[in-house]
Amino acid sequence: MDFAHLPPEAPALTGDEPLVGLDGATVRDFWSWGMSDLRTNTLRGVFAEFIVSRAVGSSSVRRIEWDAYDVVTPDGVRIEVKASAYLQGWSQHALSRISFSGLSARLLDEGANAYAGDRLYNADVYVFAVQTATSHDDLDVLNLAQWSFYVASRSAVAATGARSLSLVTVGRMASGPHTVAELAAAVTAASQ
Repeated sequence: MDFAHLPPEAPALTGDEPLVGLDGATVRDFWSWGMSDLRTNTLRGVFAEFIVSRAVGSSSVRRIEWDAYDVVTPDGVRIEVKASAYLQGWSQHALSRISFSGLSARLLDEGANAYAGDRLYNADVYVFAVQTATSHDDLDVLNLAQWSFYVASRSAVAATGARSLSLVTVGRMASGPHTVAELAAAVTAASQ
């Protein structure tokens, strides 16, 4: 059997695709079941990537899970998106401290099927997304007016030498906070 190292590109799903053999269930049913709580850390991050992708006019139809960066602008600017929030989907005694981790990473060597080399800052621009609600009564993750975005160049992030940054540090080194409508211009400015 000839084994191809790279799988074919996955088709973009609409949500209407049936789960064959599961009594009328669809991909949309799975999405609703598994991905409705956008307050969780993992899904909040993916959602923030989607927001940034749309805000900067990316033409990508889907995210690539293990890529070295999250979004590419039409001009080829590579963006790493990090997200955080004060509120979580679980019981809290206090608001969460806003921080952003995973700023540097080793690149995946697909031929060796392993991560290789030193940790690097792999994007041209870093976008730090904060879901700003501080009360569950007011929280509406889908209301982009409740999101703030900070934008920094790779050189600014790399100069910290950090793999994780607090919001206070991001506020000192990045532009922002920006609204989603201001995001594309801020990314362009940071990429210069």
